[in-house]
Amino acid sequence: MSRRILTAVGVSLAACLALASCDVAEEDRPVSSRDFPRPYRPVSEAGSNAFSTEQVRDDRREAQTVMDQAQITEGMTVADIGAGDGYYTVRLAARVGEDGRVLAQDIDQAALNRLGNRIERERLDNVSIALGAPDDPKLPENSFDRIFMVHMYHEVSEPYALLWRMRPALREGGQVIVVDVDRPVDQHGINPQLLFCEFERVGYRLVEFVRKPEIAGYYAQFEVAGERPEPRDIEPCLQPGETTTEISLPGETSAEEDDELQGS
Repeated sequence: MSRRILTAVGVSLAACLALASCDVAEEDRPVSSRDFPRPYRPVSEAGSNAFSTEQVRDDRREAQTVMDQAQITEGMTVADIGAGDGYYTVRLAARVGEDGRVLAQDIDQAALNRLGNRIERERLDNVSIALGAPDDPKLPENSFDRIFMVHMYHEVSEPYALLWRMRPALREGGQVIVVDVDRPVDQHGINPQLLFCEFERVGYRLVEFVRKPEIAGYYAQFEVAGERPEPRDIEPCLQPGETTTEISLPGETSAEEDDELQGS
């Protein structure tokens, strides 16, 4: 690593440690995370599980837009990470149909209890729920066609460990869908370049990126690429502006351009 990069890492770490959300001593990290690098960025404090009211989100066709973009079809098996009260869970359940399956996962047991009641009330027989951990989604291997992470990635405190452990859960051709907002992490969003970098360091490749007003942010889609690195070989990403390297976008389109493409 060059002296310039080392200096930038030092500056980034100092800035990170100045923020309460980043000031976590190594011994306070989960033991299961300590082989992985810590992120050189703050982490958003967990907020409400409801990003917005469901009616508002439906009025702008958020879930339909994201599911269309992710090409969700009947019979698929999908994981909804950070499912919260189940906005995406129930809509994914309807889209994949009785031959498909949805696993709703969260690290908040109270949220899962509420979601469990909703699943029973709405008689969603193709949905199951599971408790995850901050550094491990605890997903069964080779099980999912799509994994959704919607408006929650900025709250992930151990991204390298979580993404590394999530990777084996994808089936061949499976993909990870992230929906988030382009703003600082400590303001409940994440810069796309930082998102791309963290995925890339754990062995994923960005295959699609688009900004759409319907989702109040951006949509990013990743697939597995190459070998999964050893945890201690993963190099943490610098915050945007602290490195001269960027991951190029695979044909990023604006909302207007994307609509034109879909209509052609």
